[in-house]
Amino acid sequence: MGKLTRPPAYWHEHERALHPDASEWSVYNVHDPSIFKDGDTYYILSTDTKTRSSGARLHSGVQIRKSVDLIHWEWAGLVFDGVPPCAYEWTAAKGLWAPEVVKRENTYYLYYSASQFGKNRSFIGVATSNSMEGPWEDHGEVIKTSEENKPNAIDPNIVTDRHGDDYLVYGSFFGGVYLAPLDKQTGKLAVDGEGTCIARREHETKQGAVEGPFMIYHPGFDKYYLFVSYDSLFSNYHIRVGRSESIAGPFVDFNGRDLCDTAYRPADEVGNKLLAGYCFQNGGWKAPGHNSILEENGEYFIVHHARMLEQDDIFCLHIRRLLWTDDGWPLVSPERYAGERMEDIPEKEIAGSWEVVVFDRASDGITVSSEAVFTEGTVHLCGDSYRWKKTAANTVHLLKRQGNTDSYAQLKLLLAWDWEKGCETLVFTGMDNTGTHLFGKK
Repeated sequence: MGKLTRPPAYWHEHERALHPDASEWSVYNVHDPSIFKDGDTYYILSTDTKTRSSGARLHSGVQIRKSVDLIHWEWAGLVFDGVPPCAYEWTAAKGLWAPEVVKRENTYYLYYSASQFGKNRSFIGVATSNSMEGPWEDHGEVIKTSEENKPNAIDPNIVTDRHGDDYLVYGSFFGGVYLAPLDKQTGKLAVDGEGTCIARREHETKQGAVEGPFMIYHPGFDKYYLFVSYDSLFSNYHIRVGRSESIAGPFVDFNGRDLCDTAYRPADEVGNKLLAGYCFQNGGWKAPGHNSILEENGEYFIVHHARMLEQDDIFCLHIRRLLWTDDGWPLVSPERYAGERMEDIPEKEIAGSWEVVVFDRASDGITVSSEAVFTEGTVHLCGDSYRWKKTAANTVHLLKRQGNTDSYAQLKLLLAWDWEKGCETLVFTGMDNTGTHLFGKK
């Protein structure tokens, strides 16, 4: 099987998060990351923030990092010197949040947001440049909100529909996630107004906790996928997804529940729970969320931040492979990307003991791994025994028949780097017949 890239040492140098010089942060202090590829270079843009354990001065203006391989990252500076005046006048924000970049012809459009925590007096603006590394010219307001509005104008994401038209997806808590058409020439709203609500959560028990939207169109499945983050970014933050035939929704989960359904109880049953806090025997991560998606030559990667289990005020960049079930649901690798390629996994390599994490939609904390044992044709998983069969180069199907009821799951396998143990290993990611996601490593 293929050779992987050993991650650079700084991925384990957590003290970098405390360094007074931002150019030494590497992958640390990355929050709400958005990814963009320009030529042979990948760029990560992220929120103006840092660990509260550091007393270093935080400069605002949108953080930029760059890489040529998605593994080795270097600091590339700030987009602005501070918060643009129009955004500051409306919000009095100390920094910019959740940036996003798209390219139209030869011009780069950078969308940014400004607000204050817990308020919806917020502002989304746009700037342009002829280069990803600037200089950037600010063009001011795309949309702004206040207490009089239902949505909260932060967390911008730009999506292009199957016809080539652009839309702004935005929103955090309050009235939910909204979709509004954009004018490609100006980069601003094509029609005045808030747009259409495409995801929201109830306020009775969940405080409307949905944010960080990112939508993609998958031409192979001819569907739109809306990724969102649920709950508190400090504790039980996690990523969910729904899909739709239309860019305006409805976005539904595996069980057909609409991401706009605020009446369904328990509310935690709405949305495919794609990735949440977990712990393997040798470590794990807390509160993964606010993702973006990279598509490259038909391969997909999910980019997000996550917090350390041992010191949860330290957060850093994660990039993982995003795989797909045969019927078009996204799956996340249990390990961060280290150059792995999709390849045929020999059946003999699957047998043995695995650590498995099952993302129960109702679970609200860190999910601790349990053991699964693959023997010839049988796997013992979560107290049950299944028959298993390799059905494609990297696909395994599990099946348990009990009376007239079948329980089954589809797993996708790949070679990956075990970041906890520092070696190569086999991993899988999958989903069962209830829409529950699980992943594991050997």
